[in-house]
Amino acid sequence: MEFMGDRATLLETGRFVQPHSGNAADAMQGLDGVEPGVGRHDGTADAEETAGAEARHRGAADGGDTASMSVLGALLLRRGDLDGAEPYLRGATADGDRAAANNLGVLLHQRGYPDEAAGWWRIAAVAGSAAAAHALGRHFRERGDEPAAEYWLRQSAEQGHALGAYALADLLEHRGDGGAERWLRTAAEQGHREAAYRLARALEGRAAEECRPPADGLGEPPRTVPEPGAGRDAGIVARGRAGPPAGRGEAPDTAGPRTASSGPGPRRDGRTAQDTARAGTDGLVDEAAQWYRQAAARGHRRAALHLGAILEKRGELKEAGRWYLTAARDGEPRAACALGFLLRDAGDEESAAVWWLRAAQDGDGNAANALGALHAARGEQQTAERWYRAAMDAGDVNGAYNLGLLCAAQDRTPQAEQWYRRAAYAGHREAANALAVLLLQAGDPVGAEPWFSKAAEAGSVDAAFNLGILHVGRDDDRTALTWYERAAAAGHTEAALQVGIARLRDGDEHEAERHLRCAAGGGNAEAAFRLATVLDARQPPPGPPALGEPRAEKSECEEWYERAAEQGHRRAQVRVGMLAAARGDMDDAARWYREAAEAGSRSGAFNLGLLLAREGSEREASLWWTRAARAGHGRAALRLALLAARRGELAEGQRWCAKAVELGPEEVAERAAKLREALLQELTA
Repeated sequence: MEFMGDRATLLETGRFVQPHSGNAADAMQGLDGVEPGVGRHDGTADAEETAGAEARHRGAADGGDTASMSVLGALLLRRGDLDGAEPYLRGATADGDRAAANNLGVLLHQRGYPDEAAGWWRIAAVAGSAAAAHALGRHFRERGDEPAAEYWLRQSAEQGHALGAYALADLLEHRGDGGAERWLRTAAEQGHREAAYRLARALEGRAAEECRPPADGLGEPPRTVPEPGAGRDAGIVARGRAGPPAGRGEAPDTAGPRTASSGPGPRRDGRTAQDTARAGTDGLVDEAAQWYRQAAARGHRRAALHLGAILEKRGELKEAGRWYLTAARDGEPRAACALGFLLRDAGDEESAAVWWLRAAQDGDGNAANALGALHAARGEQQTAERWYRAAMDAGDVNGAYNLGLLCAAQDRTPQAEQWYRRAAYAGHREAANALAVLLLQAGDPVGAEPWFSKAAEAGSVDAAFNLGILHVGRDDDRTALTWYERAAAAGHTEAALQVGIARLRDGDEHEAERHLRCAAGGGNAEAAFRLATVLDARQPPPGPPALGEPRAEKSECEEWYERAAEQGHRRAQVRVGMLAAARGDMDDAARWYREAAEAGSRSGAFNLGLLLAREGSEREASLWWTRAARAGHGRAALRLALLAARRGELAEGQRWCAKAVELGPEEVAERAAKLREALLQELTA
C-alpha cells in the first residue's frame, strides 16, 4: 500500500499527472473533468492545442462558466500551478461541480491540508465521483480507519474505477479477507498493470499450492526464477560442487520396464485424479501467464520476468529469452541473471557472463554465484572467490556455501569448515550437510550428527541418507531404516536401494520390489540387478529350445539385468551372458563375459574361458582361467589343473590342484584333492 502525503506518492496514486508517470491511463482517472487530449505534451501540435484550449477556457471561466472553471483549474493543477488553479476550482465547486470538488481535494492534499481535502473528496464522492471515493478511501486507510476505507473504496470499485478496485483488493489482501482476487481481476480487466501482475501472482501461488505434495520435511520448494544446479558425490553425500547450489535440476531417468504404479485408479473418462489436478493447475498457470503478459506489455518488468520463467518451464525458450531481455533492459537484475542461464544453456557462455555481470553489479547474489562458478570452472580461483564473497555481501547465503565448496576443493579444510558453518547457521541446509560430512571425515561423528539432523529436518534429502549411514555404523539398523525410508520417499535412489535390501532381508518381497523399482528407475545399477534377481527367482528355469521353436522374447528380469549390465555392473554382465548362452546366442554371451572379465569379474573370466575352450581356443581359455584363478575362482583353478594334466605337466597340475582345494567350494575341493592324489601317484610311479 502506497501512503499519501507527498508529491511522489500522489504521482503513484494517479491523481496528479506528470509526463513521466508510470501509467498515463491510470493517472488520468484521478482528475475529473478533463477533456480528451487536453494537458498532454507529446509534441508541438499538442502544445498549441493545449494553449488554445486554455485560452478559450480562461475566457469562459472569467465570464463565470462553471465547466470552464473546472477544466481550467484541472489544467493548472496538472501543470503544478496550485495558486492559479485554486480560485477556479473553488469557484466551480461553489457551483456544485463534483469534478472540481475532487480536484480541489487533490490540491489541498498537496498543500498539506489532508483533513480539508477529505472534506471536499467526501462532497464529490457523495455526488457520485468514483475518483473522489477512491481518494477518500485511501485517506481513511492512511488514518488507520479500515472500515471507512473499505466503504469508500468499495463505492469507487463498484462504479468501475480501476484504481478504486485495486486499492480495495490491496486492503482486503492485507487483512486476509476473501474477495481480493475478484477486485484485482476487475482492475486488471480495465488495464491496471499492477493489478494484472498481482492477480497473476495470486493465480500462480494457488497453482503451486494445489500441486505441492504433502509436507514430509523433505524436498525442494518450488522456485519461480531458475537457478543453476549441482551434482551429488558418492558415499556420504555432500550435495553440491564449486558453483551455485541446487535449483535447476533434471528429473531422474525413469525409462525402463516397470509395473503399473499403485494409487487411485482411472475414472470412467480414463483420467486419474492426478490428471484432473494437473489440468487444473495448468489452467491456473496459463491464466497467470496471460495476466503477466498484459502487465509486461504495459512495461511491468517483474511481470516480464515471471512470464519468462513460465515460458522457460514450458520449453518456449526463445520467447522466454525475449521477455527476460525486456525486463533486464528495464533494470530487473533477476531477469538479467535468468537470461544469463538461458544463454549458458544454449552454449553462449560469454554472453551469459555479460548479463550475469550486469545483474551482479545491480546486487543480484545469484548472478554473482554464477560468475563465481564460471571462473571456478576456468581455474580462476581468486576471481571465483571474489564473486562468491560479492554474493554473500548481497545477502545470498549460497555465497558462503560456495566459498566452502571452493576451499574444500583446494584442501583448505579449516576455511571450508568456517564457511560451511557460517552458511549453516544462516539456515542453508546443504551447508549443514556438508559441514557434518567434514566433521565426520575428521573423526567427530558426535559433532556431525546434530548438523545432519538439522539439514534433514530442513529438507536435505542427502542429509537424511547420511543419517542412515551414520546409524548403520552404530549397528542401529532400525533408526537407519527410518532415515533411509524418509530419503527414499523424497526420491533418493541410493536410499531406496538400502530400503529395498532391508525389506528383502526381512522377507517383505513386495515392499522390496517397490523400492528397488524406484531406485532402478532412477538409474541405480545395483538396484536394477537386485530387482532382476527378485524377478528371476519367480520364474521357472528355461528349458532347452526345441528344434524350430522361435526364440522367446526377453523377460522383464532380463531387461533389468541388461540395464544394470550396460551401466557396468559386473555380476549383471555375467548373468546377461548366461541368459544369452541359454538362448544359444554365443556371440552375445561372449561379449558380455568379456566385458565383465575385463572389468575384473572372475566369474566372467571363467565363463569366457569355457566358451573359448568349447570353440577350440584352449590357449586363450587358459589365460582367462588363470586370471580367474588368481582372483580366487576355485573352478578355474581346477580347469587349469585338468589342462596341465592332459598336457603332461604334472607338477603344474599339482600346483593348480592345491589352489583349487584352497579356494573351494566343497565339491571342487574334493575333485581337486582326488586329482592331486592321482597326479602324485603318477609322479612317484
